[in-house]
Amino acid sequence: MSPLRVSEFDYELPPDRIARYPAERRDESRLLVLRRETGEISHHRFREIAEMLRPGDVLALNDTRVIPARLRTQAPTGAEVELLLLEPVGDGKKWRAIGRPGRRLKPGATLDFDDGRLRVRVVDVAEEGIRLLELEHEGELLDVLEQVGAPPLPPYIDRMAEEIDRERYQTVYAREPGAVAAPTAGLHFTDELLAGIAERGVKIGFVTLHVGPGTFRPVRVERVENHTMHSEFYRVTPEFADLVNARRGRLVAVGTTVTRTLESVVDGCGVIHPGFGRTELFIYPGYEFRAIDALITNFHLPRSTLIMMISAFAGGRERVLAAYEEALDQGYRFYSYGDAMFITGCGG
Repeated sequence: MSPLRVSEFDYELPPDRIARYPAERRDESRLLVLRRETGEISHHRFREIAEMLRPGDVLALNDTRVIPARLRTQAPTGAEVELLLLEPVGDGKKWRAIGRPGRRLKPGATLDFDDGRLRVRVVDVAEEGIRLLELEHEGELLDVLEQVGAPPLPPYIDRMAEEIDRERYQTVYAREPGAVAAPTAGLHFTDELLAGIAERGVKIGFVTLHVGPGTFRPVRVERVENHTMHSEFYRVTPEFADLVNARRGRLVAVGTTVTRTLESVVDGCGVIHPGFGRTELFIYPGYEFRAIDALITNFHLPRSTLIMMISAFAGGRERVLAAYEEALDQGYRFYSYGDAMFITGCGG
């Protein structure tokens, strides 16, 4: 197979097609269905996904919960400072974070949030400008962040987080705190839709992958295979593994995060193994899928690792870029708060 260039996964997206707010109802989002065997495309509403799932299928969801990881305050000089907490280090008293402006966040700098409810001291500056922070607070950190932090909306939404985002930039089944970006394919599900899916005889199971900022970071190399993924924490329970391994139908992954998790824990015979750890799996065309049979996903950024992954699953970048062009012609909304795709495989 000839080397792939990142530029081959580029496309033009008018700025007004980036969804800055969610749809009025989660399941009223649009749904483009792409059949990976033929390239055939059809158009639907997301609530119709229930009719596309079959008894015996397993619907795999990511139950990670987005934490209010974006912090804003003023430095002693009066300058605005922003931090994005990434993940805890060791016992959780120290955190890795991205911050700006960097000149205000040198080792030894101290910042107060909400009149000292949370105090942050910069301990060190690591690779790629990542800050190592020491946090001081009373009570549980997550409770404090709910008071002083904001949802970490991705930069392309291009607005400050609002009250609506505390609910809508979170899946209805989120329960394991740790993500700094939402598993956006799951944002379309409602409790009622999931109940209807279960009534059809579809089994619903959960894995955990705490989505990190690498989701939005650009690929800076020229050749795809030279890119290095940022690692993310995952957990697959024995109960979920048993559910999947005993299934009679398809394994339908909701999102690229679920896909990475399942493809990280499957063996050469297609058996899912429970466990936890960190995955750096990078999926791009040429990859042979061993776990999933169908994929629900959103529309992704040009030149991103996510569009590369779905190109691998859908049968090539040409098929995906053609589907994206169709979506643009039909007025679909793109990215985190946008519409969805259902890429079917293994017979439908």
